[in-house]
Amino acid sequence: MHQRRNLGRMSLFTTILLFGFASAQKVIQLSYCSIDEDHLRMDCKYSLPSESSEVFCKYTHGERLFDTTDPSEEQHAPFKKRAKARIFPGNICRLLYKNLPNGKSTFTCNIKVGDSAPVTKTSVVEKKLLLPCSAWSVLLQSCSGLLLTLMTFPMLLEIHWL
Repeated sequence: MHQRRNLGRMSLFTTILLFGFASAQKVIQLSYCSIDEDHLRMDCKYSLPSESSEVFCKYTHGERLFDTTDPSEEQHAPFKKRAKARIFPGNICRLLYKNLPNGKSTFTCNIKVGDSAPVTKTSVVEKKLLLPCSAWSVLLQSCSGLLLTLMTFPMLLEIHWL
Protein backbone atom coordinates (compact mmCIF):
# COMPACT_ATOMS: atom_id res chain seq x y z
CA MET A 1 0.00 0.00 0.00
CA HIS A 2 2.79 2.38 0.97
CA GLN A 3 4.64 1.67 -2.31
CA ARG A 4 1.51 2.34 -4.39
CA ARG A 5 1.07 5.73 -2.73
CA ASN A 6 4.73 6.62 -3.44
CA LEU A 7 4.34 5.44 -7.03
CA GLY A 8 1.23 7.60 -7.42
CA ARG A 9 3.07 10.65 -6.07
CA MET A 10 6.07 9.94 -8.25
CA SER A 11 4.01 9.63 -11.45
CA LEU A 12 2.11 12.82 -10.60
CA PHE A 13 5.42 14.63 -10.04
CA THR A 14 6.83 13.24 -13.32
CA THR A 15 3.71 14.31 -15.24
CA ILE A 16 3.91 17.85 -13.86
CA LEU A 17 7.64 18.01 -14.61
CA LEU A 18 7.23 16.78 -18.20
CA PHE A 19 4.30 19.12 -18.80
CA GLY A 20 6.45 22.01 -17.57
CA PHE A 21 9.20 21.19 -20.05
CA ALA A 22 6.80 20.56 -22.91
CA SER A 23 5.06 23.91 -22.47
CA ALA A 24 8.21 26.07 -22.27
CA GLN A 25 9.38 28.22 -25.15
CA LYS A 26 12.24 26.88 -27.25
CA VAL A 27 14.16 27.71 -30.39
CA ILE A 28 13.41 25.01 -32.94
CA GLN A 29 15.60 26.04 -35.86
CA LEU A 30 18.06 28.66 -37.03
CA SER A 31 18.41 28.94 -40.82
CA TYR A 32 20.19 31.48 -43.00
CA CYS A 33 20.82 32.48 -46.61
CA SER A 34 22.17 35.42 -48.63
CA ILE A 35 19.83 38.05 -50.05
CA ASP A 36 22.47 39.74 -52.18
CA GLU A 37 26.14 38.95 -52.35
CA ASP A 38 26.88 40.73 -49.06
CA HIS A 39 23.56 40.59 -47.16
CA LEU A 40 22.41 37.90 -44.74
CA ARG A 41 18.90 36.78 -43.85
CA MET A 42 18.61 34.64 -40.72
CA ASP A 43 15.35 33.07 -39.53
CA CYS A 44 14.94 31.84 -35.99
CA LYS A 45 11.88 29.59 -35.62
CA TYR A 46 10.59 29.12 -32.07
CA SER A 47 7.71 27.52 -30.21
CA LEU A 48 5.77 29.07 -27.35
CA PRO A 49 3.53 27.88 -24.55
CA SER A 50 -0.15 28.47 -25.28
CA GLU A 51 -0.60 31.16 -22.60
CA SER A 52 2.31 33.33 -23.79
CA SER A 53 2.63 37.01 -23.10
CA GLU A 54 4.60 39.40 -25.32
CA VAL A 55 7.54 37.86 -27.19
CA PHE A 56 10.87 39.61 -27.74
CA CYS A 57 13.68 38.41 -29.93
CA LYS A 58 17.21 39.62 -30.38
CA TYR A 59 20.33 38.64 -32.26
CA THR A 60 23.70 38.94 -30.59
CA HIS A 61 27.39 38.26 -31.14
CA GLY A 62 28.85 37.76 -27.69
CA GLU A 63 27.91 40.89 -25.75
CA ARG A 64 27.25 42.94 -28.89
CA LEU A 65 23.60 43.40 -29.84
CA PHE A 66 22.88 43.29 -33.58
CA ASP A 67 19.20 44.21 -33.07
CA THR A 68 16.19 43.45 -30.90
CA THR A 69 12.42 43.81 -30.89
CA ASP A 70 12.56 44.82 -27.20
CA PRO A 71 12.27 48.64 -27.00
CA SER A 72 13.98 48.68 -23.58
CA GLU A 73 17.29 47.45 -25.05
CA GLU A 74 19.62 49.59 -27.11
CA GLN A 75 21.19 48.36 -30.34
CA HIS A 76 25.01 48.34 -30.50
CA ALA A 77 25.98 51.53 -32.39
CA PRO A 78 27.90 49.99 -35.33
CA PHE A 79 24.87 47.89 -36.27
CA LYS A 80 22.19 50.63 -36.29
CA LYS A 81 22.21 50.94 -40.09
CA ARG A 82 23.27 47.35 -40.83
CA ALA A 83 20.96 45.06 -38.83
CA LYS A 84 17.19 44.80 -38.35
CA ALA A 85 15.26 42.16 -36.37
CA ARG A 86 11.51 41.61 -36.79
CA ILE A 87 8.96 39.04 -35.67
CA PHE A 88 6.88 37.42 -38.42
CA PRO A 89 3.75 35.26 -38.24
CA GLY A 90 4.47 31.58 -37.65
CA ASN A 91 6.81 32.30 -34.69
CA ILE A 92 9.75 33.46 -36.78
CA CYS A 93 12.24 36.11 -35.74
CA ARG A 94 14.11 37.37 -38.81
CA LEU A 95 17.39 39.24 -38.92
CA LEU A 96 18.41 41.19 -42.02
CA TYR A 97 22.11 42.03 -41.84
CA LYS A 98 23.87 44.20 -44.43
CA ASN A 99 27.53 43.95 -45.43
CA LEU A 100 28.35 40.57 -43.94
CA PRO A 101 32.15 40.45 -43.52
CA ASN A 102 34.26 37.78 -45.23
CA GLY A 103 35.06 34.69 -43.20
CA LYS A 104 33.03 33.23 -40.36
CA SER A 105 30.59 35.15 -38.17
CA THR A 106 28.71 33.90 -35.11
CA PHE A 107 25.05 34.80 -34.59
CA THR A 108 22.89 33.95 -31.56
CA CYS A 109 19.11 34.14 -31.62
CA ASN A 110 17.56 34.91 -28.21
CA ILE A 111 13.82 34.46 -27.59
CA LYS A 112 12.29 35.86 -24.40
CA VAL A 113 8.69 35.56 -23.26
CA GLY A 114 7.56 37.76 -20.38
CA ASP A 115 9.69 37.31 -17.26
CA SER A 116 10.97 33.86 -18.21
CA ALA A 117 14.63 33.17 -18.96
CA PRO A 118 15.58 33.61 -22.63
CA VAL A 119 16.23 30.58 -24.83
CA THR A 120 19.01 30.75 -27.40
CA LYS A 121 20.45 29.05 -30.44
CA THR A 122 23.80 29.91 -32.03
CA SER A 123 25.07 29.38 -35.55
CA VAL A 124 28.34 30.12 -37.31
CA VAL A 125 27.88 31.54 -40.80
CA GLU A 126 30.64 31.39 -43.39
CA LYS A 127 30.04 33.95 -46.12
CA LYS A 128 31.56 31.96 -49.00
CA LEU A 129 29.30 28.96 -48.22
CA LEU A 130 26.02 30.91 -48.09
CA LEU A 131 23.27 29.78 -50.44
CA PRO A 132 21.08 32.44 -52.06
CA CYS A 133 17.66 32.82 -50.47
CA SER A 134 15.11 30.80 -52.40
CA ALA A 135 12.43 28.27 -51.61
CA TRP A 136 14.89 25.47 -52.48
CA SER A 137 17.67 26.68 -50.12
CA VAL A 138 15.22 27.14 -47.26
CA LEU A 139 13.82 23.66 -47.91
CA LEU A 140 17.33 22.16 -47.90
CA GLN A 141 18.19 23.80 -44.59
CA SER A 142 14.91 23.11 -42.84
CA CYS A 143 14.07 19.63 -44.09
CA SER A 144 17.39 17.83 -44.24
CA GLY A 145 15.98 14.84 -42.33
CA LEU A 146 13.03 14.57 -44.71
CA LEU A 147 15.31 14.94 -47.73
CA LEU A 148 17.62 12.22 -46.43
CA THR A 149 14.64 9.92 -45.86
CA LEU A 150 13.27 10.54 -49.35
CA MET A 151 16.66 9.88 -50.93
CA THR A 152 17.30 6.73 -48.85
CA PHE A 153 13.90 5.14 -49.46
CA PRO A 154 14.48 4.36 -53.19
CA MET A 155 17.87 2.88 -52.32
CA LEU A 156 16.26 0.58 -49.75
CA LEU A 157 13.75 -0.57 -52.36
CA GLU A 158 16.56 -1.40 -54.78
CA ILE A 159 18.35 -3.48 -52.14
CA HIS A 160 15.14 -5.35 -51.41
CA TRP A 161 14.78 -6.33 -55.07
CA LEU A 162 18.29 -7.81 -55.25
